Amino acid sequence: MIRTNEFVVVPQSEAYEELLYRLLDGAASLWNQLTYARRQRFFDDDDIWEADCFYDEYKGLLGSATTETMTRVNDRAWRSFFARNEGDPSAQPPGYWGNEDEGRDLQIFLKNQAYTLQWGRYSRVELAIGREIKPEYGLTPNKRPRVPIRGNPTWREGRRGELQITYDDLADEFRAYQSVVVDAPPTPGRDDGEAAAFDIGVINLVACATTEGSQFLYDGGVPWEQFEATTDTISEAQSKLPEGQYVSKRIRRLYRRRSARRDHSVDALLRDLIERLTEAGIRTIYVGDLTGVIQRTRLKRTNRKLTEFWAHRRFTDRLTDLCEEHGIALLEVSEFESSQECPDCGAVAATDRNRERLTCPCGYDGHADLTAARTLLDRERADRPRLMAQPVRFKWDNHRWRSTTDAPAWANPNEQRTNP
Repeated sequence: MIRTNEFVVVPQSEAYEELLYRLLDGAASLWNQLTYARRQRFFDDDDIWEADCFYDEYKGLLGSATTETMTRVNDRAWRSFFARNEGDPSAQPPGYWGNEDEGRDLQIFLKNQAYTLQWGRYSRVELAIGREIKPEYGLTPNKRPRVPIRGNPTWREGRRGELQITYDDLADEFRAYQSVVVDAPPTPGRDDGEAAAFDIGVINLVACATTEGSQFLYDGGVPWEQFEATTDTISEAQSKLPEGQYVSKRIRRLYRRRSARRDHSVDALLRDLIERLTEAGIRTIYVGDLTGVIQRTRLKRTNRKLTEFWAHRRFTDRLTDLCEEHGIALLEVSEFESSQECPDCGAVAATDRNRERLTCPCGYDGHADLTAARTLLDRERADRPRLMAQPVRFKWDNHRWRSTTDAPAWANPNEQRTNP
């Protein structure tokens, strides 16, 4: 499986800072020239692979290996486009990384042999560059520039892959992303060991029930309030822009902060929950497939939750990665009517859902999201879940998800039990 180490490249001199700018700008220029040549051939119904790759023009700056790597990255983008275009004629061909007049999107890709990482007290990265520019930086033909880096890599073992370096103009720093191929733990069969089911949403981000009797509920109130507050700030900032202007550096920072806060809370949620489930011996997770389930409503606030706040695909991608790391089988199952079905008598039409409560004429009265998780578990496992323990509600405190599992109930107001 492929994982990513993230860190920051911190040049300690103006010369090496200029060098990084030149490399990233050169790579972006190569990308744009190659993309333009291929787009022209594509729209003229010619073979795009016959376009000039501009190797000789850039090898002196980027080096032979990196020039070839940038071409391969562009190749991948076009192959991905052609694959999408077969099923979706509206798919667009690869675009440009900015332009020379307004500024290029500065980034570069290096193959695993074109860089070396050293972690420790003086962490650094060595980069392969073109021979023609080495004398400008006091480098001999066989020497590479060494640039300090800052970070704490998660994946130190494994086969290293490409290194991507980008310039973040909002944070004014160079960010690096190293792909690493690591061995995945064996994944159990569908019916091996204990199992859990997730009901995911926007009021409660995750409701979880397990075959060993545990129930967990992660309240989405605080992340949503933060998202809404930042959205209001963005709207206010947009109202003050000059006529005809729709974005500014401050607004871009606000959008990034809004997404980063949401993603941080969701990433922490999934890490917390998967670690708890792993300790409990859970080997299979069933998660509701929301395809065709999410529908727009007449309520503007609800639509914002569904379309802007709730990043479902990112959630499932992150969940997939964590399950792979922990050797847990992840299966998407139909969520149809799971939050309306009574777990005691199976009724659907006769039940009544009022916000977080689900009631049934048979006498059932429970938390709707936790009931949905239990229903998903019932549908997928022949062994009905054992008697459920009192659920634990988790609330976000900007750093972690707090619960009575971690500390006494009086230690933090965010730690509380919820009545099913």
